[in-house]
Amino acid sequence: MDLNVISVNPNIQGGTPCFKGTRVPISSLFDHLEEGFDLSDFLADFPTVTHEQAIAVLELAKADMPRHAEPAPR
Repeated sequence: MDLNVISVNPNIQGGTPCFKGTRVPISSLFDHLEEGFDLSDFLADFPTVTHEQAIAVLELAKADMPRHAEPAPR
């Protein structure tokens, strides 16, 4: 899986992280999911984003989670 799916360009969406090759902010995916929509709804709303790109972004977020986790109390 290609995990190089995010681009940041000051000339596109003011430098907001976007799906590479699109003008769709990464945050749009998480906003959709937080609002209760599923991945197919997001992809229908943003047809320039591929299923593979969306899954890769979710995988990146999943891989980064342990870095932000608090250790369990002993």
